[in-house]
Amino acid sequence: MEKDKLIAEFMGFTYETNIGWYDNEMMMPQIVYDNENGNCFEELLFSRSWDWLMPVVGKISKVAAGGVTYDVRNALQYANIEDVYKVVIEFIDRYNKNK
Repeated sequence: MEKDKLIAEFMGFTYETNIGWYDNEMMMPQIVYDNENGNCFEELLFSRSWDWLMPVVGKISKVAAGGVTYDVRNALQYANIEDVYKVVIEFIDRYNKNK
């Protein structure tokens, strides 16, 4: 859960006690909003859903000077969500330390 929270904050989500996680920037695909009945989420699914994780890869591509990092690209080629999730967390950790 802590890692999903790290991703949510990277994606611009905020946590509100009465509504849960709120997607302020509306960066998720429509299917996520349809499945959750809006842009407020009780549970974060970055570690379990490509629909949730791929927008994070897209944002990494934007903040990493127009391209995803080698580690992210390498993990994506094997289409293993656990590996992609792991390198996404590593990227965000490094990104946050260097901001």
